[in-house]
Amino acid sequence: MKRFLIKGIIGGVVLLLFSYLAIYLVVALAPSLAEQYYDPVFSFEGEKGMLYFAHPFILSFALAWFWRRFKGLFHGSFWWRGFEVGVVYGLIATVPAMWITYCSLAISLGMVVTWVLYGFFQAIVLGILYAKISP
Repeated sequence: MKRFLIKGIIGGVVLLLFSYLAIYLVVALAPSLAEQYYDPVFSFEGEKGMLYFAHPFILSFALAWFWRRFKGLFHGSFWWRGFEVGVVYGLIATVPAMWITYCSLAISLGMVVTWVLYGFFQAIVLGILYAKISP
């Protein structure tokens, strides 16, 4: 259990750092996309705004559990195993969630596509990390 908690915390910190980097990249590379976050549909004020920063840790612990449970199904180098875990997670969780998000909310396709790509990226990063530290 202690190793699980340590992996989850390490993964959460890594994703939190990547999320900050992603924010700056979106502003620098796609300013029109970044402007869409000023829409009133997005609310980052008060306590609810702090929940946003818990997301990397929630995802990290979920994928740490997934890795512990299913790592025997993935074969090859730790790079490949991590990549494969990320793709599996992306196909099972990210794509369906973003599909329904796009269909039900007034947000642009570009925003949803970036969320899908970012979801895959996060899962691949964690998959590689977990495959390396817990083969």
